[in-house]
Amino acid sequence: MRLGLRLDKWILGFTRRMSLRGKIVVLFVMILLLPTLVLSSGAVYGVIRSFHRSYVNTAEEAVQQTAQIVDFSKKSYDLLAVRTATDGELIARLGREYADMTEVVDTVNYVDRTFLITSKYLPGIADFRIYHTNETLVQDGQLLWRPEDRMLSGMTERAWYDEAKRSQSPLFWSSVPGNPNQSVITRKIIDNTGNLIGMVYILLNYNAVFGEVLDHPFNDGSLYIVDDAKRILAATDRADIGKRLQLQAWPDGSAPAAASPEDGSVVDLTGTKDMLMTRPLSSHWTLVALMRTKHLDNQNRTVLILIVGIITFFLLLSLSLMTTIVRNIVRRIRKLGTRMADLSRGEFEAAVRYSENDELGELENRFNSMSERLGKLVEDITKSGLAEKEQAFKALQAQINPHFIYNSLGLLRWRAMDADDQEQIRIIDALTTFYRITLNNQISVIRIRDELEHVRAYLDICQFRYPGRVRVEWEIDEEALDFYTIKTVLQPIVENCYLHGAITRRPGAVIRIAVSREGGVMRMSVHDNGQGIPAAVLRDIERGAHVGKGSGFGTPNIKERLALYFGSEAALTIESEPGAWTRVSIAFPACIAEPTIRREA
Repeated sequence: MRLGLRLDKWILGFTRRMSLRGKIVVLFVMILLLPTLVLSSGAVYGVIRSFHRSYVNTAEEAVQQTAQIVDFSKKSYDLLAVRTATDGELIARLGREYADMTEVVDTVNYVDRTFLITSKYLPGIADFRIYHTNETLVQDGQLLWRPEDRMLSGMTERAWYDEAKRSQSPLFWSSVPGNPNQSVITRKIIDNTGNLIGMVYILLNYNAVFGEVLDHPFNDGSLYIVDDAKRILAATDRADIGKRLQLQAWPDGSAPAAASPEDGSVVDLTGTKDMLMTRPLSSHWTLVALMRTKHLDNQNRTVLILIVGIITFFLLLSLSLMTTIVRNIVRRIRKLGTRMADLSRGEFEAAVRYSENDELGELENRFNSMSERLGKLVEDITKSGLAEKEQAFKALQAQINPHFIYNSLGLLRWRAMDADDQEQIRIIDALTTFYRITLNNQISVIRIRDELEHVRAYLDICQFRYPGRVRVEWEIDEEALDFYTIKTVLQPIVENCYLHGAITRRPGAVIRIAVSREGGVMRMSVHDNGQGIPAAVLRDIERGAHVGKGSGFGTPNIKERLALYFGSEAALTIESEPGAWTRVSIAFPACIAEPTIRREA
């Protein structure tokens, strides 16, 4: 506490001889300028680091996706070569000694029939051949071939066959010398004794296999796909295909490739300053991504200049504004604040006296106008909210086209009269009466006699559905019929007797509907001897926490509409004994004139 007092005295003594402008400038420098510079420096560093991490994460994700695509593509073509080279029937036929031309023709037909379609499974296959050294088996020039002196992928067939024979791997990929637009897959065909009896040769179109993935990978970046000998099989720059790639470190921990400066056959990336990423693929392949950092450096420089410029601009602007307006603003703002506090308490008549015609005087003038308009707006918003509630209730009733229903019922009644079906006529008349009120979207309140007519129509329909199962008793005060009530208030309650009370399953089922006037209060009730309501459900209904499973107007809707027109003077109560009976009672003011929505609702 003493330290705080001493600090206050020191600050007051230090600024006592300063003008208000000087005090604000010192305050601005100590509280705003210095912390802003420190925090902005940290923010600039954080933003640049965030950009860098975002760039690296994006690049890593792109490299990972590219690796997955290349790996999947490689496995697809490898699988085609392996399935062909390990086909048991093919191995048996290539290793057989043929003495009959019929057997030779049968083998040729088998190979063409089996592998001609297989060679078209994947896109980008320019040529598909099966080479063999069986002197008793012919070559048909289509799929079956014998290695001779014909040119094949930049070398003779014999040279290619001998080179593939010396390879330690049964399957390998290679580039075509002098033709970067093609790649070759070679797979040895070995019999059950381990002897080499042939080769599968697949010539691939580079564009179809690697072109779309590697041609434009990043901004000024490059991609390389290298085999286990670190030789480039595919690259963004196709001139590098066939060369060896040299890195400082490989994912498998192998040493850098030895350079061959005499023929320029090495792509050396050991000393690059750009970002390098490597991803191992299947069969000892590696995807190498080289991403130029020039774009990232330019982006960081632009962000740095932009942030520093914005911070400097707003600091200078805020300093200028503070020193300009401080002379006259404090006193008038305090007065304005006092009046605003009055306004927050609901005193919309609060006003500010003003004599100056500057911006603050205009603010004071507008405050006076605002306080006057706020009172009107609050009243308008209240009325608008009430009107929206009324429109929402009407929207619930506007789901069916009334004219379509009436026309359809009229057509059905005409057909029933033509058939002299009196029972059907009574059903249609009950439906017509029921929908006449339900579908009338122009009214929300009706007389009690109309509401009872609506309920009778619904009960007539139910009696046709469940003939003789339910007895309906009416206890109606004739003097109450001309008073007003809310539309569709009794019918949902009666409907619940059937839907939830299971009244039709009870022997001696009775629904008793009573309407009476007691002084200035109208009372309506619906009593049934159905299955009743469990106590827990009844408590939830009273708290408004129960969610029904049906549609239409439920108990909460009826309560809300009663409160909207009669306020707290209306009440809806539910009494029930589980397994015995249920009584729903409604009480509201007796209105001989049509009621309207109340503001306090």
